[in-house]
Amino acid sequence: MPKSDDPSAPEEKRHSIGARRNPATEAAILDAAIEIVAEKGIARFSMEAVARRARAGKATLYRWWPTRGALLMAAYERQKQIGGYPDTGTLEGDVAAVLRLLFDHWARPEGAIFRHIIAAAQSDADLAAALEGYRRERLDSLTVLVDRAAARRELSGAVSGPDMARAIMAMAWLHLMVGRLDADAEGIARTLVRGWVADTPSPGPAV
Repeated sequence: MPKSDDPSAPEEKRHSIGARRNPATEAAILDAAIEIVAEKGIARFSMEAVARRARAGKATLYRWWPTRGALLMAAYERQKQIGGYPDTGTLEGDVAAVLRLLFDHWARPEGAIFRHIIAAAQSDADLAAALEGYRRERLDSLTVLVDRAAARRELSGAVSGPDMARAIMAMAWLHLMVGRLDADAEGIARTLVRGWVADTPSPGPAV
């Protein structure tokens, strides 16, 4: 049963262990954050509500996550179950695999928090800043696909690596926001990479 965040409920505080994070307290805080967003939405999400539900001190929350947006992003990342990106041997296959991983993740109930974060960030400066930091990290991680394609000499050179990463991310986030997570990942990948790859990829790795 979820813990109450009713301010009238008796509190039994969890304690941090100085600068080092107490794993049990961290887990309780992130679980509480996820529960509150699921039950009440981001509009009613606050550091105070999370602290009450997790039975943790507000000072602990602010020490580990200095802003509300940072805590929301940490709660979302706790839910993520995506490790590395599969290496399929082609850029088109890699892009399709990434899109399918994301669509499958976001189709689960717990993935809905990210849709809330993107929507709320449009009018919440704190959340927008946290989302921008996360977006930049994800763009950096997507460069692995471009690097693989470059090593295979697949790329035509017509589009820069950062632009490819942005296009992949934009297509994925668009499908999340419009609720089209059943879309054909392979077809989307084929359309995306059409102008990125050479007509006849050179065999073998780059030297």
